[in-house]
Amino acid sequence: RLDTPYFILELTGRIDGVDESSEPVVIEEVKTTTRDPDEVAAEENPVHWGQLKLYAWCYAVEHELEQVAGQLTYYHIDSGISREDRQVFTLEELEAFFRDIIDRYLAWANTVEEWYRLRDDSIRNMTFPFAEYRAGQRQMAVDVYTALKQGEQVLIQAPTGIGKTMAVVFPAMKALGEGYVEKLFYFTARNTGKMAAEDALARLRQKGLRLKSVTITAKEKACSLPHIYCQPEACDFAQGYYDRIGEAVNAAFELDELTREKIAEIARQYRVCPFEFSLDLSLFVDCIICDYNYAFDPRVYLKRFFQDVTGVYAFLIDEAHNLVDRTREMYSAELSRRDIYTLRKAVKDQLPKLYRQLGKIYRWLGVARKQCREHGEAYAEKAMPETLLPLLQKFTDDAKKWLAGKEPAAFRKDLTDRYFDAYWFLSVAEKYDESYATCYDGSGGDLKIKMFCVDPSGQTREALKRARSAVFFSATLTPAEYFKRLFGCEDYAEARIYPSPFPPENLCLLIMPNISTLYRKRTATVPAVTEMIAETVTRKQGNYLLFFPSHQYMRIVHEAFTERGDDLDILLQTSAMTDDQRADFLAQFSNDNERTLAGFAVMGGIFGEGIDLVGDRLTGAVIVGVGLPAVCLERELIREYFDLSDDAGFEYAYTFPGFTRVLQAAGRVIRTEEDRGVVALIDERFAGLRYQRLFPEEWRPVPVTSVGRLHEILEEFWGE
Repeated sequence: RLDTPYFILELTGRIDGVDESSEPVVIEEVKTTTRDPDEVAAEENPVHWGQLKLYAWCYAVEHELEQVAGQLTYYHIDSGISREDRQVFTLEELEAFFRDIIDRYLAWANTVEEWYRLRDDSIRNMTFPFAEYRAGQRQMAVDVYTALKQGEQVLIQAPTGIGKTMAVVFPAMKALGEGYVEKLFYFTARNTGKMAAEDALARLRQKGLRLKSVTITAKEKACSLPHIYCQPEACDFAQGYYDRIGEAVNAAFELDELTREKIAEIARQYRVCPFEFSLDLSLFVDCIICDYNYAFDPRVYLKRFFQDVTGVYAFLIDEAHNLVDRTREMYSAELSRRDIYTLRKAVKDQLPKLYRQLGKIYRWLGVARKQCREHGEAYAEKAMPETLLPLLQKFTDDAKKWLAGKEPAAFRKDLTDRYFDAYWFLSVAEKYDESYATCYDGSGGDLKIKMFCVDPSGQTREALKRARSAVFFSATLTPAEYFKRLFGCEDYAEARIYPSPFPPENLCLLIMPNISTLYRKRTATVPAVTEMIAETVTRKQGNYLLFFPSHQYMRIVHEAFTERGDDLDILLQTSAMTDDQRADFLAQFSNDNERTLAGFAVMGGIFGEGIDLVGDRLTGAVIVGVGLPAVCLERELIREYFDLSDDAGFEYAYTFPGFTRVLQAAGRVIRTEEDRGVVALIDERFAGLRYQRLFPEEWRPVPVTSVGRLHEILEEFWGE
């Protein structure tokens, strides 16, 4: 223990072994490994030796020894083979090493402590960055602050345009400055969400806020060498990383805003892996902006914060309506027979043992494929595939040994991917309970087996325990009980709903209750749907988005609409659009368009949420159908499960997820106080109680049963 002017420093640890019968006394540090111990020992391993030298110093000082020996032992956990390396250190050497380490650590600790004082002073003096709050925004900020102060969970539904991001970030800063939170985690599902958080912090910095934030980008996108398979032992940015990371962190600490671009710039300058760099920076910042999986996915969650201990953390979960399906996928595991076949063929000549093991897995999946044919290509069981697991265990054991050897091979990436697939499958099997089902899909000439997490709430609840408080916010968290249930919230969690701050008369909301978009009636009603769309988008020159529940249905209506030959421009969303194609699509929605633009898009897709087309960039939206997810094996499992547990299977599997898509699509239209626009809901089901009870309070729908009546309403609304 050392007492300094600002800190009490305690140095603790557990020595693996002490041999007092030797001369000098031997202090041993044991490291287990799956690699060849001689190969590991051949590396410099400064961190391992540094740990051992600190233990040796502590022991030498406590026992008043002039010298001690340090032994670093690498032990192979499977074979029991070990490698021992020993060095003798004088007390003088150990003292010099200790002082160097501690002096550098204390210098850094002083820097961080000074930063905290500067940060907290700036937060105390920080004011709201706008002249006034929007209606409901102030109360939302108060509710967020209260939840963070009291360590609670709260669900917040606020309409698009109220300023949700700032209403969450601003009070979170205040809670941080007052010590109710020690680190903020801002989780989001999309890059647009990350940008919104960065923009909110930038506005607050313009008002004097001093706060350090880092944006974590997925490894494959952050990599300085994006076209090269990640192999740390062969990467210049990974080799010698710890020799250069200190200077890189010092350089980054001079900045407050560490975006993807800034991190990449510093990483190139100091030649460090940008992804690992961003993770190391997260230890020293106040706010971490990242994807949901860094809190909820067992494979990639931030272990440096959540594995052993948790701090006074706050989770700010943006666009939280996406979390349900995302966590379902995080907690599920899937294997493909085709993938196994491809790898087996690749390793046949070089790795005969793995070839045989893969053959057993391949044959097991072949039997399952035959069973699929008997069930009509796909079926599900509640039982776990018990007999497959030992085959996967043998494969992962031997694959791990080979991969640890770092031997180059054309199939290394493929083997690595299949190893992690199998490893995760085995991990999910350990958690398999009544909330899971096993799905078999034999379509497309393949066999896919998936342990599907039907109800993710139990595991999500455990993940939420990593934080003291959590704020879920979105424009669409209706009904609140559904989301509370599937988020795994505590019983005390409250839901807050805020009305739209915009004049309701600015939105012309239409329901067309005499048109059915049921799957069996779609072909027959395409002419009626097309006619209603045409009347809506041609009544006033502008930009319109037309939303459909599926690509197939969208293309059918798109073809019929195009054949009309109306004097306007038409865009069509395609599947698997790149970021550039998405940007080009949105760029067409300009204030300066001289002709009407109609963009065909899919509900719940890349244009159904997370886009901001303010003012004349978007005049209206036509929403065709109630957005129900396609009927499939997994959705039916969800329906059956929640019929038994909550007596609301159809709602949980179809109605609520579908209406969330509808609300998100409708929310694209009115974004500011000045916006005026039309939203047309085409489907007879919108007129029924099942959906009307889910409508936002400010919605004032007008039923429209004919083109003539639609013409009259739109002329009146647009003042023509």
